[in-house]
Amino acid sequence: MRRKSAEDIMSQKGKTPIVCLTAYTAPIARAIDQQVDLMLVGDSLGMVLYDYENTLQVTLEQMIGHAKSVVGASNKSCVIVDMPFGTYEESVDKAFMNAARVMKETNCNGIKLEGGQKIANTIKYLTESSIPIMGHVGLQPQSVLVDGGYIVRGKSKSEWQRYIDDAIAVQEAGAFSVVLEGMTEPLAAEITSILNIPTIGIGASPKCDGQILVTEDMLGLTNVAPKFVKQYLDLDKAIKDAVNKYSREVKNRAFPSNDHIYFMKPHIVNTNGKN
Repeated sequence: MRRKSAEDIMSQKGKTPIVCLTAYTAPIARAIDQQVDLMLVGDSLGMVLYDYENTLQVTLEQMIGHAKSVVGASNKSCVIVDMPFGTYEESVDKAFMNAARVMKETNCNGIKLEGGQKIANTIKYLTESSIPIMGHVGLQPQSVLVDGGYIVRGKSKSEWQRYIDDAIAVQEAGAFSVVLEGMTEPLAAEITSILNIPTIGIGASPKCDGQILVTEDMLGLTNVAPKFVKQYLDLDKAIKDAVNKYSREVKNRAFPSNDHIYFMKPHIVNTNGKN
């Protein structure tokens, strides 16, 4: 089975909706690989797996380690890796050095960068250097400290042009797709209609060319999920129920049973009467 590429994702614009989820570990990657078009190794892993307050503490080494696991455990989905805060803003040369390292060490299909017009030159440099880039505009988690928190964008139409210009800049710089996060539905729909590359919505619009959620959010494994998350399963409850059952069986010695232990071979007596 051939793994989907960034070009394959781009070709789905206006055709088949693009199904995306995050993946940070091999078990999750194996579980979702056949059902999704794109897996994002997002820097949200800092909050989901490490209980960080935000994504700013995530390191390049963490991203590479988790991306290796996801790529190794999958064979169908396009795998894109977030560049964490501080690894691409300083210069195009630093961005290329770090992005190339991620590509080489993980064998992923591309990189995601947050930002619009401000990082258009970086996106252009990377794409011209043969690194596929997914953009990310609207609410940008790496900028929450300067933006005043996780605030929905585009509530006033006077704000729209900024985000439209950001998305166009990302497209013109050569990105194969762009994530639209935390923006009003009409704005996300408008951007989707303008762009020639796919838009991937998260807290955006059903008219986006694709949708992405944090897998642990939609499976009910996080304490508090944003409004835009639909919980498809309460896996937290299922895990607690299973662990409670295991605990009871260990305490009353019902586990392990004969089905879960090893026995010696039966004692054989030779025909001459000697053991």
